[in-house]
Amino acid sequence: MLPNIDNAHFNMLEQQVRPSDVLNPRVLEALKNIARDQFVEDELSGIAYADTSLPIGYGQVMLPPVLQGRLLQAIDIQAEENVLEIGTGTGYLTAILAQLANHITTVEIVPELSATAQNNLEQAAVTNVTFHIGDASHGWPLADRIDVIFTSASFEIIPETYLQSLTIGGRMLAVVGKGNNMTVQIIRRIAEREWQTDTVFETSIPAMMNAEKLPEFKF
Repeated sequence: MLPNIDNAHFNMLEQQVRPSDVLNPRVLEALKNIARDQFVEDELSGIAYADTSLPIGYGQVMLPPVLQGRLLQAIDIQAEENVLEIGTGTGYLTAILAQLANHITTVEIVPELSATAQNNLEQAAVTNVTFHIGDASHGWPLADRIDVIFTSASFEIIPETYLQSLTIGGRMLAVVGKGNNMTVQIIRRIAEREWQTDTVFETSIPAMMNAEKLPEFKF
């Protein structure tokens, strides 16, 4: 890694992420350990650590680092937990999640992006990830219930199948809404038939491909 990239990585953490009240030491350490520039095209490496979304092809983007840090802090993944990630992209956030959790199951709808992510994580020596290709906009079949579900695209309606996939005490991070009116929500399963939703902060990110939409009201 070039020295100016090293400086940009340091500045991302100390001048962007930490001043945005992302203070969880495990999240900061994970962001420090994974080189963001290794997950974008070479021509974008010079701006890999800027606080902006970056195109990764196929109409998809990598979310800004401050937002990623805030999302990771909000979900507060523990070392023994297993995580289902919806939207692998090029694998950057997958690699971060893998630093925080026991195991990551990640699903990507674009085969080419999944292949890129697998190569990127192999280069980064990340081994606790299982990759799947498919449309997870309405749910994803799992052999067992999962501790954490993490989505990096927004829903207008959270699929019920995801809520049912959580362990008791498990939680899902979802960005819910449309347009510029979205909120980050943590939905925690507190009993077999009971969930608790906490709204954490407002944001706006791209919508999940093929996800169910709210009905439009006509007057």
